[in-house]
Formats: sequence, C-alpha cells, structure tokens
Amino acid sequence: MDNFLKDLAYGVRTLRKSPGFTVTALITLALGIGASTAIFSVVDAVLLRPLPYADAGGLVIVNSEMRNRKVKDFPIAPGDIPDLRQGVPALSSIAALVTFRAPLVEDGAEAEQVRDAVVTGNLLPMLGARFALGRNFTDDEAAPPPPQGPAAPNVNAPAPPPLDVAVVLTHEFWRRRFGGDPNILGRSFRLAGNNAHVVGVLAPGFELLFPPRFQVERHPDVLQIARNNFAAGSRINVVFRLVGRLKPGATVAEAQAQLDAVGADLRQRFPIKQTAGFYFQAVPMRAELAADVRPALLALMGAVAFVLLIACANVANLILVRTSRRERELAVRAAFGGSRARLVRQMLAEALVLAAGGAVLGLLVARLGIAALTAVGPQSLPHIGDVGLDAVVLGFTVFATLAAAALFGVVPALRASRPDLMDVLRQGGRTGGLAAGGLLRSGVVTAEVTLAFVLLIGGGLMFRSFLAIAAADPGFDPAGVLTFSVANANARTPESRAAFQRAMHERLAALPGVTAVSAVFPIPLDGTMVNSRWGLEDAVADASHFKQANAHIVEPGYFAAMRTAILAGRDFDASDNVPASEDVIVDSLFAAQVWPGQPAVGKRIYVRFRADTAEWMNVIGVVRHQRHETLAADGRYAVFFADGQLGYGAASKWLVRTNGDPNALVAPVRAAVAVIDPQVPVAEMQPLEQYVSQARASTRFALILIGSFAVIAVVLSGVGLYGVLSTMVRQRTAEIGVRMALGAPASGIFRLVIGQGMRLSLAGIGVGLAAALLLTRVMRSMLVGVAATDPATYAAVALLFAAIAAVSCWLPARRAASLDPAVALRDE
Repeated sequence: MDNFLKDLAYGVRTLRKSPGFTVTALITLALGIGASTAIFSVVDAVLLRPLPYADAGGLVIVNSEMRNRKVKDFPIAPGDIPDLRQGVPALSSIAALVTFRAPLVEDGAEAEQVRDAVVTGNLLPMLGARFALGRNFTDDEAAPPPPQGPAAPNVNAPAPPPLDVAVVLTHEFWRRRFGGDPNILGRSFRLAGNNAHVVGVLAPGFELLFPPRFQVERHPDVLQIARNNFAAGSRINVVFRLVGRLKPGATVAEAQAQLDAVGADLRQRFPIKQTAGFYFQAVPMRAELAADVRPALLALMGAVAFVLLIACANVANLILVRTSRRERELAVRAAFGGSRARLVRQMLAEALVLAAGGAVLGLLVARLGIAALTAVGPQSLPHIGDVGLDAVVLGFTVFATLAAAALFGVVPALRASRPDLMDVLRQGGRTGGLAAGGLLRSGVVTAEVTLAFVLLIGGGLMFRSFLAIAAADPGFDPAGVLTFSVANANARTPESRAAFQRAMHERLAALPGVTAVSAVFPIPLDGTMVNSRWGLEDAVADASHFKQANAHIVEPGYFAAMRTAILAGRDFDASDNVPASEDVIVDSLFAAQVWPGQPAVGKRIYVRFRADTAEWMNVIGVVRHQRHETLAADGRYAVFFADGQLGYGAASKWLVRTNGDPNALVAPVRAAVAVIDPQVPVAEMQPLEQYVSQARASTRFALILIGSFAVIAVVLSGVGLYGVLSTMVRQRTAEIGVRMALGAPASGIFRLVIGQGMRLSLAGIGVGLAAALLLTRVMRSMLVGVAATDPATYAAVALLFAAIAAVSCWLPARRAASLDPAVALRDE
C-alpha cells in the first residue's frame, strides 16, 4: 500500500510537469465521465430505483384489453372487480382507484380545484402508506349509499344527492391548503359536490406511480373512500385502475392464468365482452411504469457509453504519444533494475490519478447536466424530478472512473513496460519512439471515428424526427389560445348546468381582445382519452362489428375557436346542443376509413356513449382530423358530441382565443369566472401551445441528448485524428525534409498527410456504417417519420463527417507542407 501511495504521488508530480497533456486529458475525461453520470442518474431514477411502496416487488397492475377493437391498457369496470377478487387467489388483495380534478369548497375560504383520488379502503395498506395524523378508512365509511330509486336512464338526469365521504389528505396538500393545522381531523368541506370529512393525513412523499398513459394523478391532494356498490356496478362503463399484491410464493404467471379464467367466464356470461375480445392482463408495477421509456433510456445509455469509450480512446492516444516520448526515461529505469510489474504499476497509477481528476471535474459536469436534463426533460418521464447525485449514482461514477482508468491505462502501460534500452539509446533523437506505436494509435483513432460516426447517425435520425414532429399539423391552430378547466359541482341539474355554460360563454366573449370562446373535453394532446363504441348496421345484429373511436364533447363554435376546418356539412348549433339531439360530427380520418369515396354527411352510426345502450345518431358534419394522442401519428379517428347531449358541463376545458398574448387573459378570465360563481375554481390555465410543446418534448429531449453526445464524440474524434497526424508529421519530419530537398512539391506533402488522415477516417466511417445499420434499430420507437436505416440520413452524415475529418487533417497537413527542408533535416 505504501508503494502504491508513492506511485500515486510520483504520478501527480509527473503530470504536473506536462500541464498541456494533463489539462487536455482531464477535460476529455470530465466530458465522458460527467455525461455518463448524468444519464445514469436518469436511468437509476426511472428504471432501477425501488418503488416507494412496501414490498414493491409483489405489486402488479391489472388492466383490461379489447383485442377485437385493438384497445390495450384499458381501465376496469366496477362490476368486474368482485369477480376478480374472488377468482384470482394468487393476488392476496386487489385495490381500485380513479383520479380526476374536483372542486373543493369550504365556507370562508377560496375555492380550489384539487387532484382527487377515489380509492378503495385497501389501497393505502397495500402500498404501505404511513400516516402523519389520523387513520385509514373503515369498512363502514366504504359502505355503499342506500339506493335512491331506479337508476337514472342517462347522464341528462339531475345529479344524485351529495354523499358523506371520508377523505385522507396528502401531507403536502395539508401543509399548503390548511397550514399544517394539527386539528384538521374531523374538519369538513365540499368535495366534488359531496360532503367530505377528514380522517387522516398521510406522511410526506406519498405518490401514485402509474405510466402517463394511464391518466392517474401522480401527486393527489385528497384521497376519498370509494362508496361504490361493486356487486351491482356497471360491466361496461370502465372507470377504475387496479393494483394487486401477489400472495407469498405466488407468481405473475399464476395470477395471469387465473385472470384468463375469470376473463373467459365473463366473456361467456356477457356477450358484449365476447364480441369485444375482452381479456385481463397482469404486469409487475415496476415493469409497467418504465415500459414506455425503457427503450429510449437504454439507447441513451448506450450513446453515452460510446462517448466514454471515445474519451478513453482519446486519452489512451495521448498517453501513447507521451509514453513514446518517455521511452528513454523508462528504458533507463528498467536498466537500473525496475521490473516490468513496477513500470506497469507506475503507469497505471498515473492513469488512476488522471481518472480521479477527470471524475471530480466530471461530477461538476454531471451536476450541470442533471440540471439541464430536469429542465428540458418531458414531464411524462417517470421520476424526472427525482434525478440527482445520490449514493448509487456516485457509486456508478466510481465504477466508471476505474473502468476508464483501465481502458486508457492498461495498453499504454503494457507497452511502456517493455523498453529496449539499446534500441532507445541508439535512436537518441527526440522522435524515434513515436514511430513504434503508430499502428496502435491509428487503430485507436479509427475506433474513435467509428463510434463517433454511429452517434452522429443517431443524432441525424433524431434531427429528422424532430423536424417531422415540428412540421406535423395537429389539425388546429394553437397560437393565441388560452385554456383552463372549470369544475362546477354547484350546478346539479341540467338546467343549472346549461345556465352556467351560457354565462361562461357570454362573460368570456365580452372580454377585450377575445375573438372566440368554446369548451371541450378532452383538449387535444392533454393526455386524456375518452372512448366511444360505434358501429354500422351490421353491429346491430352482431356486436362483434363494433369498433372504438375517440370521443370529444364540444360546445357549438369549438371548431371555429380551434380553427379546425369543417370539410363537409356544418357545425353544431343551438338546436343540436340539447339532450334530445341525435347529431354527431366525425373527423376526416373517420369519414375516409368508414365511407371511402362517399359523402359522410347524412350517414348514420350506431353509437354507445351517453347511455348504457347504443343508439342511432346522424352525421351532420366532417371536420379536419385533429391529432389527439400524439403528434407522431394520426392516431384514432374521432366522433364529436354536443355538450348538451350529455346534460351540459361535460365540456369542462375552456378555450379563449385572442389576437394577442393569451397569457394577458389570465387575470381577466379568473375575474370573469368569479363574477359568475366565486365558488367555482379555475385550474390548469395555460396556452394551448403548451400542449403542443409537451407533445414534442420526448423527441426534443432525445434529440438534445443524442445530438450533444454526437457533437462531443465528433470533437473528440477530430482531436484524436489531429493528434495522430501531428505525431506522424513530427516523427517523419526528417523524411519530409528529404522529400522536399529532392524536389517534392508542398502540394504533394499536403496530399500525403491528408491522404493518411482520410484513410483512417474513411475506414472508421465504413465500419461505422455497418455498425449503425445494426445499432440504430434500437431507436425505432424514438423515431418519427424516418426509418432507422434512412439512406438520405446515412449519406448526409457520411459527407458531413468526411468534411469534419478533412478539417481535422488540414492543420497537420498544412504544417507539414510549410516545413523548411533545411530546418527539417537539422531537426532530425
């Protein structure tokens, strides 16, 4: 150990004598280690970090799917939950939840729209949730309310009377809304029109972790007990997300087999489930949470590993050159009894000192990188806010540092440990030792070029994808539109809800600068999807012919406010915006797929949306297709219903268009809503352009990262190429002087050096092309509008890289061509 510490101290002294080499190597390693650490911090937070639940490995998410309608990851109908609890003994417990935004109204306090989670009483114990105050729900609090007479035939009926519900507050909401009041237990307020009383406050940090596509609020404010009569619940109105816990010793495969049996039984008992191709699916919670982002993160981790390899190769090349210059010193040390192992240990100690210094600087780079990642990363990325330098990430940094030291230190150390004293002394010159490692250094640079070229191909593909996303037409004009949501639980009859909608429209339209007002649910690209079952005449007799469409509830004037063109027929008007209306509007994708080459206006579709049974509705218009799910593809076609058809107020996302800055309307809009009803909270206020920006976020995130890695890699490989050629010029100075003395023109010397550099570059590009064809296939899920093997991208990147390589070769070639023969010969 004492000898090793002496080696480290000697290494520090040696590196201090070569400041240019040391600084260059440290910066190179800092970029490689820092970038690797930053990306690993994201991978750790999203893919590796344990879920914040008790015994999280035993948790599974249970979804439904309708295979005949190509619908996956569907919620569960309340009536199916008792069958699952009874028929899947591999799951010791099954909990249900659904989240949404709801108004919270308290006497003497400002109304607020909160994130509300309706949960079954076993959810919190299943997740191991801890309480700061109070308790969990009791069975009595979960008891269904007494029957209120026959079920309402449709949503146009008055709302049922308020329920008394027990609620649990999250710690963060308790502190923010109630100031951490220790006497909060028993306090009452109105929540979504019901009478709520507080029975508990959770410990800090509680969250509901589901993939973004599941539309579950990650950070609920309030959890209220579900007072559902599941035994008599609907079998077709899907509402709940389910979480199950495996029994000790049970496996996901056993649970899936039992779910399959329950699904088969339900398909036999309920023909609609048979025709829909209804199945259940169980997936481990950890795997489901990261399923959407795992391919992209692994691709990014592979990309940053390339950067680290290139950085190590560059430093190895620098060390090889430096070692060649020190061959005389090393040979003398060997002559005085220095063993090969002693020389290897000394060189490795210097490599370790360099790696440690690079790691320290790399951590600074990583901190900056993590700050940038959390700033530009899509909010749909799970745990993006939890990324940081924790113990696991620091452990990875240590591992990367040791691996880097081994990668760039071992080969130079082994080579330096075999000096030939007589040969070194015979050479006697300053450049003799440089020639011996030329082939190795050239091979290292070729490998650098290969790796950098693959990264540049990935960056080019992501750039093409981002251009495709940026050019994608969403089917509406987001500029100048302010959006916000309003949840009005005070209006409990269709008449009062209609009056509120009219008052909203009148007040907002009267605001200065407002050119259009309407409402919709859901807003395109907000992550919310509403489904509607529909069919044609054949579906009346055979339900297997039903298909699935996106459903949107709109107020008259919605398409004008969104500047979505009406291609045929007409918009909804006041006569359509009533409960008895049987008119719908479809989009151009629906019309083209269902009635190709035929006019859609005047046709009928058999729709099940506003009632428990399907009904015939008339197509009165065709509008331009709006991209609702993603900008990357058209997605599903859509059917639009007038708000009044569903009893008014379902269109709760408001749109206010102005010719100016939509943010200037924030205060006037809040004031206008307060005039109508001060107990109606306004929430989620943001420009419509923000939804479009969020839809581009994942592609932009990948482009920034892969593009940054590609730039770093190209710069490092260019520096490596420059270093090899500069060394070649130095070692062949005498030869160049002889050539020029014998009449070789400067242009010939220039071509000689350029030719050697371009041969190395073209060899790397050739290998890189083959590697890219294989490796970029893992990027398929990240690409939009371009294939992973796109010839145009490959050709453009090859030309670009060749140009960059030519620039890297130009400086050494120019210096070689400008040598004075007399000086060159004297230098030798």
